[in-house]
Amino acid sequence: MAGRFDTRVERSADGGAAAVALLAAGEVVALPTETVYGLAADALDPVACARIFEAKDRPLSDPLIVHVPSRDWLEEVAEVSETAALLAERFWPGPLTLVLPRRKIIPDIVTAGQGTVAVRMSAHPVFQAVLRAFGRPVAAPSANRFGRISPTSAADVIAELGGRIPLVVDGGPCAHGIESTIVLVRGTGLHILRSGPVTAGELTAFGTVSGGVAGISAPGGLASHYAPRTPLVIGDSADVPSNAGLLSWRSVGAGFARVERLSENQDLREAAANLYGAMRRLDTAGLDVIVAEPVPEDGLGAAIMERLRKAAAR
Repeated sequence: MAGRFDTRVERSADGGAAAVALLAAGEVVALPTETVYGLAADALDPVACARIFEAKDRPLSDPLIVHVPSRDWLEEVAEVSETAALLAERFWPGPLTLVLPRRKIIPDIVTAGQGTVAVRMSAHPVFQAVLRAFGRPVAAPSANRFGRISPTSAADVIAELGGRIPLVVDGGPCAHGIESTIVLVRGTGLHILRSGPVTAGELTAFGTVSGGVAGISAPGGLASHYAPRTPLVIGDSADVPSNAGLLSWRSVGAGFARVERLSENQDLREAAANLYGAMRRLDTAGLDVIVAEPVPEDGLGAAIMERLRKAAAR
C-alpha cells in the first residue's frame, strides 16, 4: 500500500474544504486535534473505515473512536445515561472519550464487534470546522503506523503515513500532546480505560472512579503501544548505558549521547505536550537505547507513565 498517494500537506484555510471532499468520497485524511493528529474517515461507512486500518496497519481487533460534530450526535451513535450526559456537558468539546452502549448506526468494524462505542467531541477549531462542514461523525485514531509514537505535528504524520494517505491538514502543534482520556460509563461508575488530559481527580465529581473492565477493549489498550523503534527502558540516570539517550524529567543527563527534557520546570502539562516529540527525536538519533526517567504519577503524570510503560513493553 506504500506509495498509493502523493500525500499533500495543506494549511487549515485551504485544507478544510479538500478534507471534506475526500471524506465525502470515502477517503481518509489526517486532521489536527487538541490531543494528537487523527486519521479520519466517515464513521458510518464501513469501507471508508477499513481504509483507516489499511493505512495504519492496524489490527481489526482494535476499536476506533467516533468523533461527533456536535453533542446532538451523541444520542444518534450511543445510548446516553444521565452520567454520560453530564460528563459531555462538562468536558466537551475536549479530550474525554466516553465508552457507551452503541447504536445500530455504528458499523461493527468501528467497535471491533463490541456492544460499546467510544465517542468524543474534539475542541480543535480545524477539526470542528471540517466535521461541521462534513455533517457526519468520523472515526479518527491517531495518524501513525499502528503501535508507533503518536503524531503531534503535520511533519510527524508525513513521517508515518506519507504515501499512504492523500491529505494532511496542518493545524500546527497539538496542545495536549497525548491522547484523550477514555472512560467506560456504567451507571454512576466510571472506569478509566486509558489515562489522559482529563484526570481521575476531575472525574470523581461525576461518579466512582476505578480502573478497566474485563471484556471491554479500548483504543490504544494493548500492552505495547506508542513505541519508538529504539528500545526504551524506564529508570533513572545513575547508570548510563553506552550510546544512550535520556528522556529527562529532573536530571541534566550527564554522560548521555543525547538528552531531551520534558519540562525545565517539572510542569506535567508541558511534559505531556512534549512527550511524543521528544521520543520521536530520540528515536531518530541513532541510539542503542532510550532511558526514560519516571514522572510523579499525580494527575496528568499517570497518563504520561501509562504511555511510557506501553512504549517500554516490547
